[in-house]
Amino acid sequence: MKRFFLIALMGLVFQSAVNAQPYSQQLALTAMHIWPDSFSVVPGRPARWSYDQGVILKGIEGIWLATGDPRWFSYIQHSMDYYVQEDGSIKDYQADTYNIDHVNNGKLLLTLFRVTGKEKYKKAVLKLREQLNTHPRTHEGGFWHKKVYPWQMWLDGLYMGQPFYAEYASVFGVDSIFNDVTRQFVLMEKNARDPKTGLLYHGYDETRQEQWANRQTGVSPHFWGRALGWYGMALVDALDYFPEDHPGKKELIAILNRLAAAVIKVQDKKTGMWYDIVDLPERSPNYTESSATAMLAYTLAKGARKGYIADTYREAAKKAFDGLVKYKLTKKDGMLCLDGTVSVSGLGGKPYRDGSFEYYMKEKVVQNDPKGMGAFILAANEIEMIPGLAAGAGKTILLDNYFNNEWRKGAGGQQERWHYTWNDRSNGGYSFLGNLFERQGAKLQTLTAAPSAAGLRQASVYIIVDPDTDKETARPNYMNNGQHAAQIAEWVKNGGVLALLANDAGNCDLEHFNILAEKFGIRFNKDNLLMVKNNNYEMGRVNIPAGNIIFKNAKNVYLKEISSLNLYKNASSVLKSNDVTVMAVARYGKGTIFALGDPWIYNEYVDGRKLPLQYENVKAAEDWVTWLLKTAVKK
Repeated sequence: MKRFFLIALMGLVFQSAVNAQPYSQQLALTAMHIWPDSFSVVPGRPARWSYDQGVILKGIEGIWLATGDPRWFSYIQHSMDYYVQEDGSIKDYQADTYNIDHVNNGKLLLTLFRVTGKEKYKKAVLKLREQLNTHPRTHEGGFWHKKVYPWQMWLDGLYMGQPFYAEYASVFGVDSIFNDVTRQFVLMEKNARDPKTGLLYHGYDETRQEQWANRQTGVSPHFWGRALGWYGMALVDALDYFPEDHPGKKELIAILNRLAAAVIKVQDKKTGMWYDIVDLPERSPNYTESSATAMLAYTLAKGARKGYIADTYREAAKKAFDGLVKYKLTKKDGMLCLDGTVSVSGLGGKPYRDGSFEYYMKEKVVQNDPKGMGAFILAANEIEMIPGLAAGAGKTILLDNYFNNEWRKGAGGQQERWHYTWNDRSNGGYSFLGNLFERQGAKLQTLTAAPSAAGLRQASVYIIVDPDTDKETARPNYMNNGQHAAQIAEWVKNGGVLALLANDAGNCDLEHFNILAEKFGIRFNKDNLLMVKNNNYEMGRVNIPAGNIIFKNAKNVYLKEISSLNLYKNASSVLKSNDVTVMAVARYGKGTIFALGDPWIYNEYVDGRKLPLQYENVKAAEDWVTWLLKTAVKK
């Protein structure tokens, strides 16, 4: 049945595949065609638990986040379900080999656990975490690349282990891990960085015993392009999970800045690409290499978007990606293909790899190598965001966690905030919404304290959603007229954009929330509109008339169990259901207010996994985010 499902799925996907699709999706479709069920680097051979697959699937995860199309998520889940059993055991995974490559796919298991909540994914994640508990280390504390490569750290290994390790720390509430993640990057740079060029050598042998190791420094002989790419991607991905106030975040950003400055000096001026051995472009038979170029383009583009490195690096990333498109993409049997990726390059082993220039040049260069394809998809995801980043540049989206202040036991037993929070990837979270804001260049922040002039000062948009009742929180923080509502109203008056998202009667503290809403001529009614029975989704359809001031692309939205709105003063309706107002806007001084009696675009209704695709909540959410950012001003 699973195979039949995926064949049918692939048929639907390929029916929709046209050249007008973004490059990310076109190459992802090729990957899904080559590996429809499970993963083998060489199609036809037995499937293996391989880090290559994880690179592709992280790229496809980015496409899912960009589109809300459930087919991409289904492919990720189907691919991992081939390996992960109900008891959490992982087919073809052997912990006692202590191969750090085998940890890489844990990123997808964390995604699946965080999105679906299924225990089997959590159990599998814990198995990979256990490997890191006992994984052998150098005397300084760096993870060995593999058990068969004792006392060695390779740049590759940072990507395989550290983003997973950092996300685990965030999800399971183990803050001490961030110190260890920081240490891995610091040790790699300390021991492998060339002080003259700023580039990092492929590997480092603490004992200086390997034939390839420099007897004084322990480093390998050359700067291999893909190794630099692995290290760069590891940095920008691990940084996603670091707490803002953790000192390691500044250290990693500093390392990233040094790496970025070094790699653009060896970027090929003609093609925009990087050579396999990056500092020897003139030495024959060196060549421009696709995976290294894609990885470094991803590193620079994401680093610039996140604000870790200067915006000017985005130009270098775009030039690199354009080079890939011009020189390395071809079509075969109607599918997009990626040429020019070296299949493998390592150090030591049998037969022995001495790290010489001649060795690197002997490795095969192939078409549609999974590492290259995955890196290309990742890079394409970032490059495809660039045109829209200006909308949110310099704007901060502040999400309230004071009036909505629900807590639960987290994956590691820790107490954590949840329900309409940026970090929550389960059905009731706002992670998908946060991604939409970030895709347009905005920054996300959370306000856990009572609103004040100081707390609101840097916000361009402030979102308050579903204030707690005493049934949801032991000691709810109620809105009051003097301290809270007056502060917020003053901020709006000076140019702030305020989004008020309530809920139906009985599930939201409407009584106190209305203290704020009524300042702007809006009142949330204590009713329940659009009551949907079971999965009769049509009961929640609200059609959007042409010419709507907010929704320029969406033709309908799905809404369920909401409070309707009464309007007066300067408030006006922007969307109605059966002549009853469900969405409204108002002007107040220099600012703007949006109101809706529902949390609306939490993950369950925008990530595509539940709601049928004929309901255009994803388009509507994109329209709403665009309108908020256009209305907001930089602070």
